[in-house]
Amino acid sequence: MENVKCLIIGSGPAGYTAAIYAARADIHPVLYTGLQPGGQLTTTNEVENFPGYPEGVTGPQLMEDLQQQARRFNTDIRMGIVTRADLSHRPFHVMADDGAEIMAETIIIATGATARYLGLPSEQLFKGRGVSACATCDGFFYRGQDVAVVGGGDTAAEEATYLARMCRKVFLIHRRNELRACKAMQHRVMNTSNLEVVWDHLPVEVLGDIKGVNGVLIEHVKTHARQKLEIQGLFIAIGHVPNTELFKGQLTLDQNGYIVTEPGSTKTAVDGVFACGDVQDHVFRQAVTAAGTGCMAALEAERFLASIES
Repeated sequence: MENVKCLIIGSGPAGYTAAIYAARADIHPVLYTGLQPGGQLTTTNEVENFPGYPEGVTGPQLMEDLQQQARRFNTDIRMGIVTRADLSHRPFHVMADDGAEIMAETIIIATGATARYLGLPSEQLFKGRGVSACATCDGFFYRGQDVAVVGGGDTAAEEATYLARMCRKVFLIHRRNELRACKAMQHRVMNTSNLEVVWDHLPVEVLGDIKGVNGVLIEHVKTHARQKLEIQGLFIAIGHVPNTELFKGQLTLDQNGYIVTEPGSTKTAVDGVFACGDVQDHVFRQAVTAAGTGCMAALEAERFLASIES
């Protein structure tokens, strides 16, 4: 049995930032990277909106830099996943796939969220080379070009209208004959001149070459007739799934499965457990905001430890 003051679960911008702050506070954090070390950013080729990189940086390089910074302050970074966490009493009993059994005084959850994709093999082939799940992150690269957004909810409508401000043409591909987005967002979509809704269609294949995406093949849901849309970017906006399976029944989750934290805080419903990044943020979902909440979680964990040790 291993005793630690602070266990961090997850290794995206939130997890690594929490590790940097916790390590500098001398609380010797242990961090488990999870199945995808570095999180969603490792699938992003270019990041131009993270402070401190005036020329931009690749997602994998950014995460490598954050990891090295966390290591510099002696964070114990372990490749692997946490398989069980008992939050019923403190210290919290945690087990990992490397066989470690840990008693943790505090836990910082930074497990993130996973974007829903369509499940097409060609979609995976072009992920990061024309296929994206974040218009705010990647829309800039498609200025003056033609793109498509897949989805019909508020997120899809918001991303489509956002892209329409910088792209020449935006197709909004939806499998139904009406949007699920709120009336205000629907009105905005219908009144955007360079935005065309393609009703009753689903993408069946992403088209492209060594340079990236150059089109998408779509199929009518009733007639099964197919057509090609010539585009340079395809944005999937059919939702995200927070990685909270481990904590169901132990923490308060909202209707979509995100961890509920106190307003202006990373505190969860369990004292000594904090949540940061996309696992508790379904609004902004940016690397810089995730990093900010990672800082908050580490500071709050430090203060919690000080309060129980005094």
